[in-house]
Amino acid sequence: MENNSQAKKVLVVNGPNLGMLGVRQPDVYGIEDFETLRAYCQQWACELGLNVEVLQSDDESQMIQWMHEAAK
Repeated sequence: MENNSQAKKVLVVNGPNLGMLGVRQPDVYGIEDFETLRAYCQQWACELGLNVEVLQSDDESQMIQWMHEAAK
């Protein structure tokens, strides 16, 4: 992805258990893993001229911290 400092930045925060995509109940959640989800987000952002940061944590306080930092 081209890093355009003028592009709008999008933060995608994924919560508990999203790191288990592709492993946990693939018959329910699918076979694609979290890294594939991250790659899709980066591809779509590039197509839309956005900068994206894709994060995942099982710790909700970490997720809130990321969102507070992004809001500044």
